[in-house]
Amino acid sequence: MLMRDEIKAAIEALLFISGERVGREELMEVLSLAEEDLIQIMREMIVEYNQVHRGIQILTLDGGYIMGTKPEYTQVVSRLGKNPNRRLSPAALETLAIIAYRQPLSKAEIEQIRGVKTDRVIATLMEKGIIKEMGKKEAPGRPNLYGTTHEFLKLFALSSLDDLPIV
Repeated sequence: MLMRDEIKAAIEALLFISGERVGREELMEVLSLAEEDLIQIMREMIVEYNQVHRGIQILTLDGGYIMGTKPEYTQVVSRLGKNPNRRLSPAALETLAIIAYRQPLSKAEIEQIRGVKTDRVIATLMEKGIIKEMGKKEAPGRPNLYGTTHEFLKLFALSSLDDLPIV
């Protein structure tokens, strides 16, 4: 059985090496922890990371955790030149908002709401990994349905879609 500090160090290593969201169940299995213990340890780690002057933080993300850069260091990190271009056009943000709040929905439904074609915008959002195909609609032609990804949650620092502002 690992000691509490060793568990925290192991979690830190797992989140760091993964580079993406690690599910709560996966951490519980790898570390042989009960859910309550993991949740308590993660809360402690999140507070610890936020209390000290560090450039990274641990975020809760859709039933899991991810290590990421603190927002105040975005400009410094972007100067490194290895950060993919995350800038989204107003049309992309509008389309993304429609998808986030009404998912899953088809391209035709998005276009009906926006009133313009969305082929290029949807392609861009998919290339950036912010949206994905979530299946087919039970309708003539069986159009693709679109929804947001974990990358969307990470990009907007949301734990889940429930954290979206109410409009």
